[in-house]
Amino acid sequence: MTSALQAQGLGKKYGKRWALRDCTIEIPAGHVAGMVGPNGAGKTTLLKLATGQLEPTSGGLTVLGGRPGAGPAQLAKVGFVAQDTPLYGALSIADHLRLGAGLNPRWDAALARERVAQLGLELSHRAGKLSGGQRAQLALTLGLAKRPELLILDEPVASLDPLARREFMQGLMEAVAAHEFSVLFSSHLVSDLERTCDYLIVLVDSRVQVVGEVDKLLATHHRLTGPRRDPDRLPADQHVVSARHTDRQSTYVVRTDAPILDPAWTVSTLTLEDLVLAYMSKPALDRQAALEVRP
Repeated sequence: MTSALQAQGLGKKYGKRWALRDCTIEIPAGHVAGMVGPNGAGKTTLLKLATGQLEPTSGGLTVLGGRPGAGPAQLAKVGFVAQDTPLYGALSIADHLRLGAGLNPRWDAALARERVAQLGLELSHRAGKLSGGQRAQLALTLGLAKRPELLILDEPVASLDPLARREFMQGLMEAVAAHEFSVLFSSHLVSDLERTCDYLIVLVDSRVQVVGEVDKLLATHHRLTGPRRDPDRLPADQHVVSARHTDRQSTYVVRTDAPILDPAWTVSTLTLEDLVLAYMSKPALDRQAALEVRP
């Protein structure tokens, strides 16, 4: 099966600053992939590269087996909902649906009108008069009615209140279940990832820190708590993600495929939030060292 997205050594540079660097990932088709990281980590840059809005500085990228933005056929496969849900404020909802039909060869008019009706919106309403949640839902409707094979969303609920955020994500997941397409979305809200995604990408300082299926990542990451111990005394197959120490106690988050048999450790499982925060809180010094080692 063709991957939804595949990147090898992908990088994007603005002037002297790398917004994304050495990105090597593969997202299999059929997943709902969530990408999380702090502001400025490179999330939006990666999504714009995937939609063909930007050209890479280094490395390569394919989306659904093709080059992003390479002609009408490739563009028709990919839907995109931007963070600011750009709509034409002076145009009505009906106008937006007509534009969608004219621009997208696989446009599903019935789906679009059904969603608008379910949302309780009037076709005559102007987009500029809609609430933030309604605008986000209209943008999602336009993306879904395109009938993409991959829908990309850039922090689609960042500005919404909790109720509107839940309704948006619920609508997205209902559409995924009904139409079976792949999704890649960015968020800084771990709760969104926990409810929806089965594939995870963590970006920090313009680099991918971890990527993979959520179930497998949770199964191979553990919290170890026990008497203070330096990291060089841990087995070689236990990759240290994060560490905290007191005078007498050490707490590590480690990644390993092997069972942890040392009786000195209390071993506990991680939530998805624990996992994400462990990678996001790795010391800046460690990340700077990685930058110095890898050109």
